[in-house]
Amino acid sequence: MAAAVEAEKVVAELRERCATPASLLRDVAAAMAGEMGAGLEKEGGSKVKMLLSYVDKLPTGREEGLYYGLDLGGTNFRVLKVQLGGSKKHVVNTESREVTIPPPLMSGTSSELFGFIASELAKFVADEEENTNLSNGKKKELGFTFSFPVRQRSVASGTLVKWTKAFSIVDAVGEDVVAELQTAMAKQGLDMHVAALINDAVGTLAGARYYDEDVVAGVIFGTGTNAAYVEKANAIPKWEGELPNSGNMIYEKLTSGMYLGEIVRRVLLNLSLQSGIFGAIDNSKLKTHFHLRCSPYSAIPAQKTVLPSAEKSILYFKLDTKISVDVIYRTPHISAMHHDETPDLKVVAEKLHQALEITDTSLETRKMVVEICDIVSRRAARLAAAGVAGILMKLGRNVCVDKQRSVIAIDGGLFEHYTKFREYLESTLGELLGEEASKSVAVKHANDGSGIGAALIAASQSQ
Repeated sequence: MAAAVEAEKVVAELRERCATPASLLRDVAAAMAGEMGAGLEKEGGSKVKMLLSYVDKLPTGREEGLYYGLDLGGTNFRVLKVQLGGSKKHVVNTESREVTIPPPLMSGTSSELFGFIASELAKFVADEEENTNLSNGKKKELGFTFSFPVRQRSVASGTLVKWTKAFSIVDAVGEDVVAELQTAMAKQGLDMHVAALINDAVGTLAGARYYDEDVVAGVIFGTGTNAAYVEKANAIPKWEGELPNSGNMIYEKLTSGMYLGEIVRRVLLNLSLQSGIFGAIDNSKLKTHFHLRCSPYSAIPAQKTVLPSAEKSILYFKLDTKISVDVIYRTPHISAMHHDETPDLKVVAEKLHQALEITDTSLETRKMVVEICDIVSRRAARLAAAGVAGILMKLGRNVCVDKQRSVIAIDGGLFEHYTKFREYLESTLGELLGEEASKSVAVKHANDGSGIGAALIAASQSQ
């Protein structure tokens, strides 16, 4: 009985500290919009990085021809071919191939890595051309999704800032990754032009905009959080040089919010240490950073990661800042426990046993674990909704305007697979916008922005 009382105190404290009343979230949204504006003023002028994508033309749905996409974001890369049939047929056909990168190439030389990629791309193109006679009569155009930190200077150029995800190719840092790929393709005799360098958020925006002209932003809620939206070019004081002809520019805001499993682990550790509700167990696994996973959707080797102070402040309880991350596995512990609808919470019992070697828990204890998962995911989803509301506020689309429709396209495993997270996000966005404004805002799940989105941007840039 004493253990249960102490455990409830821990949960009650968590519940209080993770509270996200609408008044607080509205402040977060307003601060988000303000920081976005400050980030447009000058480099380093805001806590929110406002990075130019240099994409000034999004697909309209009228594009025609054959285009390619290359998606490099981890230990595998994917090549795609997309046949576009214009406004009546849209995407006529897509073909793709996934290739595993040999481990030695992840720490070799730049020419070795891009040479391998170009070789596999050339094979894919050759194989596809044998099976089809489709061609747009032009040099082959490629959209390149490169999910590593780059400093872009144009729509089709970007220097690598640093590697992540177990890559450590020293001579590639500071080099233009598009130029490296172009050189490698030329050596393969592949007559292909890289029309655009993007990341998955920009691709999500493009892929959704292709089918719906009312899409105003693409957002990723997955292992990380990205967002891209369309901004008026004359609203960008820090822009240097001539404004793009279209008068528009896409921006990409990068933040990080992927620690749900780690937060739950820390709460469960406090629960064990302060109440003993799990009994006399070995806490070694509970004490292991990132041992309890949230991600049901990715397997990403990662290097040492430091939790930023900005992340710390929105968690509402103290987190250590030095966290070593080895691998994020395909183990949806948090999502599975949170969605357990069995009468005796059998899934919760299994996950506690498998992941943390916690056995013989009572039904009341398992209910407490589910509540912890709910508190943590609800906090995250409500804060995520406040971020989306901030983007809408920056665009002046957080209020009801006659005949104005605003669509937010969202991709990423957290949004796609974690049903309760998605439900909390959508309901909170409605709460923040109000009944009338909510009628003109829609949230849409978007698929494969990192792949087909790249090819679509290549099409829009070349036409």
